[in-house]
Amino acid sequence: MEIRRITENDIRKLQEIGKQTFFETFSAENSENNMINYLETEFSTEKLSCELRNQSSLFYFAESDKNVIGYLKINFGEAQSEMKNINALEIERIYVLKEFLRKGVGQKLLDMAIKKAKELKKDYVWLGVWEHNSRAIRFYEKNGFFAFDKHIFRLGEDEQTDIMMRLDPV
Repeated sequence: MEIRRITENDIRKLQEIGKQTFFETFSAENSENNMINYLETEFSTEKLSCELRNQSSLFYFAESDKNVIGYLKINFGEAQSEMKNINALEIERIYVLKEFLRKGVGQKLLDMAIKKAKELKKDYVWLGVWEHNSRAIRFYEKNGFFAFDKHIFRLGEDEQTDIMMRLDPV
């Protein structure tokens, strides 16, 4: 498995993996309307192009045999979605295709985020995870993250609670 930085040339692949993994992860617990609206908005070409051009956001693909099987998005500085702390790095997204779960892909992506936090001399790494995603919560806890707050995540018309977790020091 390879981890490589995503460029604007990869936008179609990013849209595909982003939509597929988000749908696989959350469609069973959310309305079709909310899912469609979220996927079309959050993974639009315009939005992703803007995010990819942001110098304070980095995207990485996990690839196996040249096929994209997961991806990572990290933010620092002003790109963070919340808690704009100059000494922090946010993991906004770690998603892996369903058939590759529990095969170390998420761990490699998390390790990449922590490596970047160290390179950028950040004090801690933080993220938000849906309160009903117990598999992800256990994964982060296993890696030393702890819950420290909550925030609201909007999925279409639905307000959901994310548990905010952090790892420090990195």
